[in-house]
Amino acid sequence: MAITAAMVKELREMTGAGMMDAKKALTETDGDKEAAIDWLRTKGLAKAAKKSGRTAAEGLVAVKVEGGKGVAVEVNAETDFVAKNADFQSMVGDIAAAALKVDDIEALAAADLGGKTVADTITDKIATIGENMTLRRMASVEGETVVSYVHNAAANDMGKIGVLVALKGNDESFGKQVAMHIAAVNPASLGQSDLDPALVEREKAVLTEQARESGKPENVIEKMIVGRMNKFFGEVTLLGQSFVINPDLTVEKAAQEAGVEILGFVRLEVGEGIEKEQEDFAAEVAKVAQS
Repeated sequence: MAITAAMVKELREMTGAGMMDAKKALTETDGDKEAAIDWLRTKGLAKAAKKSGRTAAEGLVAVKVEGGKGVAVEVNAETDFVAKNADFQSMVGDIAAAALKVDDIEALAAADLGGKTVADTITDKIATIGENMTLRRMASVEGETVVSYVHNAAANDMGKIGVLVALKGNDESFGKQVAMHIAAVNPASLGQSDLDPALVEREKAVLTEQARESGKPENVIEKMIVGRMNKFFGEVTLLGQSFVINPDLTVEKAAQEAGVEILGFVRLEVGEGIEKEQEDFAAEVAKVAQS
């Protein structure tokens, strides 16, 4: 596969690697971007092996809690101006309230909202506001106590990041602290058993290659991998992470001291995982001038 300058540029921006290292990584992996990231990590050449954190869509995440159930809903729009629009915010809040009564995104799209389905309500709002909008995601948790938190709130119970935490126990204050921790740290799962097996295997493969490049005996390498995987689990799982409120404790230990059990969590961030076409400012001005 031909390695283009654009491919090299993208990999450099994602990893912080040098130009020649990025090109070599792509050459060694036949242009496979994810494999090239792993190759750079194995060689210790990637400064940050993660995709750009820049959100690629606008809109709002809204959260609602009723009894022992909490829901979070993401509704996207094209610009941040719409996210600040009172009519759009009102609609998103109504959609989140409707989500309390359904189990998945398909049922939510078909749910009644003042005589119309949620899907039809969004279609009408597109015609009114003049921007494309989508009902993108819905997630829920249940527990004895459910606590919500919104980061960068644009209105009541809605903003750029919405978090729900389900607890066994009734310490809402502690639950709020955990929700703030989740908003800030963005754990991949509750515990080790909840992690995506593909993510675990990929990390283990990278760490194994790194350890083997040390030239140490196989029995030593095995111990190194166990230690490094345990460190990885501590970094990416909520229960294993150092609690931002008290870094001397893991979140799991802090929960034990608070007398509660964390049953689950949801974290939705507006636009995460969506790609959107980028234009430079000059091209944007030229397009406007031609219209």
